[in-house]
Amino acid sequence: MLNQEVYDKVVAKFAEKFGGKPEVVSYAPGRIEVLGNHTDYNEGFVFSAAIDKGTFFAVSPSGDDKVTLVALDMDETYETTLAAVAKVESGATWANYPLGTFNWLMGGAPAKAGKGFKAVFGGNIPLGAGLSSSAALEMATAIARQKVYGSTFGKTELAKIGQKAEHTFAGCPCGLLDQASSMYGQPGALVKSDFRTNEFESVPMGDGVAFMMVKSNAKHALVDGAYASRRQACEDAAKYFAGVLRKKVTHLRDVTMAEWVLYRGGLSETTAKRAVHPIGEDERVLQGAALLEKGDLKGFGALMYDSHESSRNWFENSCEELDTIVDAAKAIPEVLGARLSGGGFGGSCCLLVDPAAADKISAAITKEYKAKYGDEPVCSLIKPSEGAHLV
Repeated sequence: MLNQEVYDKVVAKFAEKFGGKPEVVSYAPGRIEVLGNHTDYNEGFVFSAAIDKGTFFAVSPSGDDKVTLVALDMDETYETTLAAVAKVESGATWANYPLGTFNWLMGGAPAKAGKGFKAVFGGNIPLGAGLSSSAALEMATAIARQKVYGSTFGKTELAKIGQKAEHTFAGCPCGLLDQASSMYGQPGALVKSDFRTNEFESVPMGDGVAFMMVKSNAKHALVDGAYASRRQACEDAAKYFAGVLRKKVTHLRDVTMAEWVLYRGGLSETTAKRAVHPIGEDERVLQGAALLEKGDLKGFGALMYDSHESSRNWFENSCEELDTIVDAAKAIPEVLGARLSGGGFGGSCCLLVDPAAADKISAAITKEYKAKYGDEPVCSLIKPSEGAHLV
């Protein structure tokens, strides 16, 4: 089993805390975003992959209306009742992810579940790395509790439940990318997502390449307004284009790069810069799909570099540390492409690499980063892996 050691710890903690074995154990992976940045809420396209690190959620129904959550990684416990399930405003705010997911799994009426539950969760996704540890927790929660409570939601519906939890309980207006990637991942393949139709396609990567995540030590926080302001700018731009283009426009998905060039003058400079990023990203994902079909990994990697430059210059969701990592990667022949991964503003970079040169790549980037910042990034090879499932 993938991540057997983490599974063993979660099950052992459940036995220690509650006695006996859990009735259900689920697993959900984190994700890397490979191409297509901030396109999900613009109804665009994304290439992502479920990674080989994730979260286990062990749960049994309780004999009463009590809800008990144990966060193994933080060694903290949160307790409430079915009737009192609500957003946690202070203290154990980590509980908002599993509580919010449970709340919406029950249609916003958790008391109707009729019985409470006791659960332990833990994982090995580096926190703050932009690898969607929160979505992994939501999807592991959803898969496990669906089994306990007998609901029959499909993968996309469960992903939307996790997204709604993120919006309403955690306070981050994320798109559906993270949850869908965690649900639809396949070994050795990318997930190509169309967020207009919510269709998810598995695209094989081919042999001889892997991804390397390089975690910066820059603070990574998406709930501080930076993410929300970018999303608002995209929505404002879409409304503008709907008024000037002679076609139906509901999201930036409907706007081409040529149309942006022609009509950008009617937008503020900042809104125009924000809008061109997802427009360009959609075009890069479609180009990337065609290149993968031909086995052109070098061309695909070049699109990753272009994507990062767009983040750096237009969307401004990069930071100095991430730029340093990408610039260092460009000087290494065995790195085919590199870009920030996820929401940005800190977190990690995703590199397309020759796995045989992993040590060389890691050493070169670490040397460059340490010379500039005095500390070391965390470099790890990533294997595209299976999505969320019952264990």
